[in-house]
Amino acid sequence: MNYEEKMLGDLLVSAKLISEEQLEEAFKTEQESGRGLESTLLSLGYVQEQDVLQCIGSQFGMEVVNLENISITREIVEKIEEPMVRAYNILPIFLSDNLLTIAISNPFNTNMLDDLKFMLEYEVKTVLCKKEEIEHKIVEYYGLEEGSISNLINKIGEELEFAEDEIAVSDINNLEKMANEAPVVKLLNLILIQAIKDKASDIHLEPFESEFKVRYRVDGALYEMVPPPKHLALAITSRVKVMASLDIAERRLPQDGRIQVNIEGKNIDLRVSTLPTAFGESVVMRVLDRSNISLDFKDLGMPEKLTKRVRGFINKPHGIFVVTGPTGSGKTTTLYACLKELNTIDAKIITTEDPVEYDLDGIMQIPINDAIGLTFSRCLRAILRQDPDRIMVGEIRDIETAEISIQASLTGHLVLSTLHTNDAPGSVTRLIDMGAEPYLLNSTLQAVLAQRLVRKICKECKEDYTPTLEMVTKAGLYVPDLGEKKFYYGKGCKACNNTGYAGRTGIYELLEVTDEIKKLIMKKSTAVSIKHKAIECGMFTLEEDGLNRVLAGITTLEEVSRET
Repeated sequence: MNYEEKMLGDLLVSAKLISEEQLEEAFKTEQESGRGLESTLLSLGYVQEQDVLQCIGSQFGMEVVNLENISITREIVEKIEEPMVRAYNILPIFLSDNLLTIAISNPFNTNMLDDLKFMLEYEVKTVLCKKEEIEHKIVEYYGLEEGSISNLINKIGEELEFAEDEIAVSDINNLEKMANEAPVVKLLNLILIQAIKDKASDIHLEPFESEFKVRYRVDGALYEMVPPPKHLALAITSRVKVMASLDIAERRLPQDGRIQVNIEGKNIDLRVSTLPTAFGESVVMRVLDRSNISLDFKDLGMPEKLTKRVRGFINKPHGIFVVTGPTGSGKTTTLYACLKELNTIDAKIITTEDPVEYDLDGIMQIPINDAIGLTFSRCLRAILRQDPDRIMVGEIRDIETAEISIQASLTGHLVLSTLHTNDAPGSVTRLIDMGAEPYLLNSTLQAVLAQRLVRKICKECKEDYTPTLEMVTKAGLYVPDLGEKKFYYGKGCKACNNTGYAGRTGIYELLEVTDEIKKLIMKKSTAVSIKHKAIECGMFTLEEDGLNRVLAGITTLEEVSRET
């Protein structure tokens, strides 16, 4: 339940359109179905749509209108660019003198209203109407959605012409002026809107000698967008730095910051990193969209048997459970799912993270800050004096953190953490190489879960085919009894931006520290030896789990081969 839905629920109860009991029932149903509160109330028959609109309109002092009864001219429609109209689900309907009347469907999004007032050249008046009516009119006046952002970028590029000499000698006042120009603000907002809409995990702003590139990372793959004019590079990067509260005059050193924005009614966190390059500052924004992340085990893509085994390990009273994999493999999401499972009223949970990516209710989360000496090891020592039951250490980076984690486990705490290794057996040898004593690892390490993220085949354009032995061999995977097995791929369509993929799922490898594995740990055996013994004992490797997903039609041979 987000803030807007809570406001709507309280408003409907206050207006006596629904009871407290009906609201509680609607919230429960919403959690199960994943639909919004208003849709849930309508489906349950508790309210009528027109009554909800009138109630909201009365609260915000807004007139409720029916767009079917309003004649809108092409001249009025063109007062707001298409990407903004689609992103905010709004429609200009009337202009009188300098007052532009705009139909909206979500007055709870006050940030959107502030954006409109800032970016438009007119005074703004808003009226309320049904969401579906606005969507229908957008299609009628703007057509089916196309990549019109390129036209807007060119238009804004022509509006702002910063001379190269001015950029070269810009002082802080010039930078601030450029960063706060309405067209620059508008362009950056549209870049962010498009990224959120495409479910991007990262936004890259990259200056080169003759161009300024914008790239999004979607489902782990980078895609290049329409590039803004090169002369806007400094203005756009300065705007990002202003929003992230960074020093806009400092362009020689890397900087890190954070931005909170509200886009399409969603609260989005952007983790900002700047890096000086030969042709200007490179900016990367990590997108943390809480509405796009599920922290439930059922949504991680784990097989049911594996989920039960993982639950068994994390519900032990003490021990160490490690999740491993390269950067961007979903380790933090898996650990958060574990913490959500363990987060009960009778358990004290404390985490140390670098940085804290998502706020978890009921859990004490500590952001690491190496600059002031707040390291994982120092934090961990203090945590042990806070009477915790379970501890999450963002990453075991050194022997000091490893030793304190081991001691915490020996003194009756469950410790969850991550490592960066290629597979689960490699984590054991990594800890030994750090300096951890084998006999202590045998006493504390319960299991290691290795994982990767693979792209899922788009359901809209999914097609089957029968692979040849050559195709399977080329992918580097062993498929026993190929026979007439059908494999699947995405042909490419509008729903997946012609990539053939939509969304990602995990593939996993769980190493349980059994008595046989403990004997090898005591001998300081190699990761290869440990892996062979684990496979003998029944461990499924990343490749085997990936192949199962291929045979189930979830992903492709190429994806599994690329990740494993």
